[in-house]
Amino acid sequence: MSTINGSVASLTDHVKRMAPDGSILSVVEMLSQTNEIIEDVPFMEGNLPTGHLTGIRTGLPSVAWRLLNSGSIPSKSRTAQITEHCGILEAWSEVDVDLASLNGNTAEWRMSEARAFLEAMSQEAAQTVFYGNSGTAPEEFTGLSARYSAISGATNAQNVITGSGSGSDNSSVWLCGWGEQSLFGIFPKGSTAGLQHNDYGEQTIENAGGVTGARMRVLQERMQWKVGIVLKDWRYAVRIPNIDISNLVAKSSAADLTELMIKAMHRIPNMRACRPKFYMNRTCLEMLDIQRRDDVQVGGQLTYEMVDGVSRPSFRGIGIGVCDALLETEATVS
Repeated sequence: MSTINGSVASLTDHVKRMAPDGSILSVVEMLSQTNEIIEDVPFMEGNLPTGHLTGIRTGLPSVAWRLLNSGSIPSKSRTAQITEHCGILEAWSEVDVDLASLNGNTAEWRMSEARAFLEAMSQEAAQTVFYGNSGTAPEEFTGLSARYSAISGATNAQNVITGSGSGSDNSSVWLCGWGEQSLFGIFPKGSTAGLQHNDYGEQTIENAGGVTGARMRVLQERMQWKVGIVLKDWRYAVRIPNIDISNLVAKSSAADLTELMIKAMHRIPNMRACRPKFYMNRTCLEMLDIQRRDDVQVGGQLTYEMVDGVSRPSFRGIGIGVCDALLETEATVS
């Protein structure tokens, strides 16, 4: 029972998870990430089998003061339709039946493997929320960065506040105002929300190990997630790009995160009409904490509050979510 190919677990993989007493080791998930945005996105069923059609107001009617015995000209508002698409994120797990049954730990071994698949899908979904682009990768849904990609010339440029960094070691901080009339997640009409897990039990696969005609009995599982996001009102999301990470850490020509986040808050039309939250990676959160410590003599604004028994950072009453999916290698947004 040697390695068949890179996509099927081998005997070596099995042995690496075995404890001396024959039980399955508890694997330290050193590759796991924290992406709180996945927990925060409010989801609703789309009105299309492949996504969601939404209407937005693009122009107001003309109004005028009039005198007695003098009329006014009729007018109308203008609207537009936008279709948002979902993507299908999918993964398959196939384990040799004889391998999985060694030492009678089949269920526990499969659960150990399933955790890795679920973590991988969570990471991919979080990264797509920020960096997905159906224009260059049609299988994905379009994420936030592709929608907020210019600091001038675009309609929503006022909601892109540059951190003045340059080069290719930049990151972004996001302020998202979640809500049914602003920004939310979708799943296709008639489908089920969330990650779906299908256990197909024992199956026979053909051409096992790349050998024509070879068959093998495997335990087969499929993980699938049909997901997308809808930006119904672009005014309810703000991007702070061009945060030069090397400058930020060195505290040399560093972006003033406090000032930038205050500016972002004032770009949201109505905080009470949405559920706002900031998102940043660990480096930005660490340096925000340090910057507020340095400013403590004039009153720091980074606080910690308890949510469901967990201490979470917040800025001026708005929660801060850690997102490891936010890169530190973003190109300069211009």
